[in-house]
Amino acid sequence: MGRAGAAVGSAVFFALAPGVVAGVVPWWLTGWEATDLPGWWLPLRVAGVVLLVAGAGVLVHAFARFVAEGVGTPAPVAPTRELVVGGLYRYVRNPMYLAVLAAIAGQALVLGRLVLVPYAAVVAAAFVAFVRGLRGADPGLAVRRSLPGLPGGRARLVAPPAPLAAGRGRLDG
Repeated sequence: MGRAGAAVGSAVFFALAPGVVAGVVPWWLTGWEATDLPGWWLPLRVAGVVLLVAGAGVLVHAFARFVAEGVGTPAPVAPTRELVVGGLYRYVRNPMYLAVLAAIAGQALVLGRLVLVPYAAVVAAAFVAFVRGLRGADPGLAVRRSLPGLPGGRARLVAPPAPLAAGRGRLDG
């Protein structure tokens, strides 16, 4: 797949995955109608705007990285040719998941619709279950791939901190 195909595939996946989870479902739950809130809620609304804008920005940036750096999509059915290790992926394993949660939490604060808080918790639990299931299937997935920019050009599997270990490693570069 070339970059043009990766861009089209990523755009479709963007609409289907985070677009539905962070956009359509919150709209369905709230109608994007804000509730009348007391004046003391204003700083929370401002924080919500920050979370929402930051979440959207991180999502767009991450999807662009998959196209430009990975030459593929975040969709499991059309994976990248190269492992994406730049940008936020250098610091966080799943920035898109965090961005989706930030966008949902931001909407909850902007709209004052706390029904989105338990929804965000369900989404977070689904993300954790997916990542745990994926890692359980192939805990050494990234170890066998070449990682440009890391010492020696390869990753190594190291044990995470004891409370998180549970017999699994993490990518360390």
